[in-house]
Amino acid sequence: MAASTTTSPRSGVQPIRAGQGHEFFWRRLHSLTGIIPVGAFLVEHILVSNATAINGPQAYANQVKFLASLPLVIFLESLFIWLPIAFHGGYGVYLWLRGKSNVADYPWAGNWMYTLQRYTGLIAFVYIGWHVYHTRFAGIDLHAHPGASFGKVQLELAVTWQFLFYVVGLLCACWHFCYGIFLFCAKWGIVSGRKGQQKLQVACIIFFFVMAGVGLASLATFRSTPQQPAGESADQLFRTAPAPAAAPMDNR
Repeated sequence: MAASTTTSPRSGVQPIRAGQGHEFFWRRLHSLTGIIPVGAFLVEHILVSNATAINGPQAYANQVKFLASLPLVIFLESLFIWLPIAFHGGYGVYLWLRGKSNVADYPWAGNWMYTLQRYTGLIAFVYIGWHVYHTRFAGIDLHAHPGASFGKVQLELAVTWQFLFYVVGLLCACWHFCYGIFLFCAKWGIVSGRKGQQKLQVACIIFFFVMAGVGLASLATFRSTPQQPAGESADQLFRTAPAPAAAPMDNR
C-alpha cells in the first residue's frame, strides 16, 4: 500500500470576507463615513475654505466668519465632522492592526496603491487631529475672532517641521480620500467591470492631483504672505469705515 502523502497549503493571504455578525455593519459604516461626511468635509475644507486663502487674508477671514456664523455650529461640527472622523479613524486603526500586508506576495500596482491608502490613513488621522486641535481649540478662538485666522495658521506654518508635517499630512489625506472613492465604488458595486473600474481609478488619481495642488497652493500662500495679526487686534478686518457725512443742503 503506497504511503499517503500530504501537501502543505500554499502560503498566501486569507480570502477577503464580508465579515461576520456585526462586523459587516461596522465595516460598511466605516466605508460610508469615509465618503460622507468625512470626505465631503475634506473637499470643502481643501477646495473651498482653505482655497480662499489664495485670495488673501481678508477672503480667508470672511470664510471663517461665515462658517462660524452658521446656526448650531458646535452641534453641526460635533455630529457631522468630529464624531465621524473619530469613528472612521479609530475603526480604521483597528482594521489596520488586524490586517496583514501581502505586497510581497502580490506586488501588483493596485495592491501597492491599496497598501498606500491604508498607511496614509494613519498619517492623515494624526494630521487631522493635530490640525483640528491647534487651529480650533488651542490659542485664540477663531469663531469669536475670525480675523485672526490667517495669522494663526501662519504661525503654525512658520515652524519648518510643522510646515513639512502639514505638507505630508495634506498629501496623505488627499490620497486616502481620493483612492478611497475608488475602493468605495468597487466595494458597494457602484462601478463594476474591469474597464469601468480602470477609468474610475484614473479619475480618482486625477482628483488627487487637483486636491493636492490646491492644498499645496494654499500652504504656499500662507508662507509667502507677510505675517498677519493673530490676536484680537485682527478684528479690525471687519471694521468698516464710518459713512461720510452728508453735505449741507443749500437753502438759498
